[in-house]
Amino acid sequence: MWTVQGLWRHPVKSMQGMAVETIDIDEHGVVGDRRWAIRDRQTGNVLTGRRVPELLHAAGDDGRVVLPSGESTTDAEVLSAWLGRPVELIGTSEGERSTYEVPLDPLDGETNWVSWQGPAASFLDSGRTAVSLIGVASLGEWDDRRFRKNVVLAADGAQADDEVALIGRRIRLGTAELEVVKRVERCVMVTRPQPGLDRDLDVLRAINAERAGNLGVGAVVIRPGSVRVGDRLEVVA
Repeated sequence: MWTVQGLWRHPVKSMQGMAVETIDIDEHGVVGDRRWAIRDRQTGNVLTGRRVPELLHAAGDDGRVVLPSGESTTDAEVLSAWLGRPVELIGTSEGERSTYEVPLDPLDGETNWVSWQGPAASFLDSGRTAVSLIGVASLGEWDDRRFRKNVVLAADGAQADDEVALIGRRIRLGTAELEVVKRVERCVMVTRPQPGLDRDLDVLRAINAERAGNLGVGAVVIRPGSVRVGDRLEVVA
């Protein structure tokens, strides 16, 4: 039996998230999660912490950015001065897909980048999943902030399997129903420094060696609903 131990939203892509007691889930995923992003006004690309690690040192609020200085802003000129390039804060748009860059080598955040398009109506990395889940046992001693998940699951003492055992199953969390469809691939993002965490390449090396580059699982939304910390996970199919 699994219990929801933690819930997270990351309002602005690649910025610090917020631990919350309740999340609402709609057809696109967690409401208010990756629904805003910073876009480069010259290239048109949405910026991520893979390419611009400075993003991880700011905090995302709903429709605002809290800079490392503590200033809260939506102003494009203030954001541009902070990042040293012309940028703007944008929200999601139904039917509009954004362009991102990702390194070909998961451990290499410096060279060999390619562009790709993400899903519409959110700034999630994957169009194949909408909600990410990870088990406490899989996290081990790693700080869960590195993995930018939505749901942290704690298993009862008798539970032997990790969250990978949920792949292919339909689950109920609170009033929401999800189908767990895949493992979550990890990249250089999990090694990036952020407030309270140093750069650590060994995190990704361990994930690659021990888990074939994956940590956590991704799910699609079958039925929207709400989830609270302490809710039990029920396997329904």
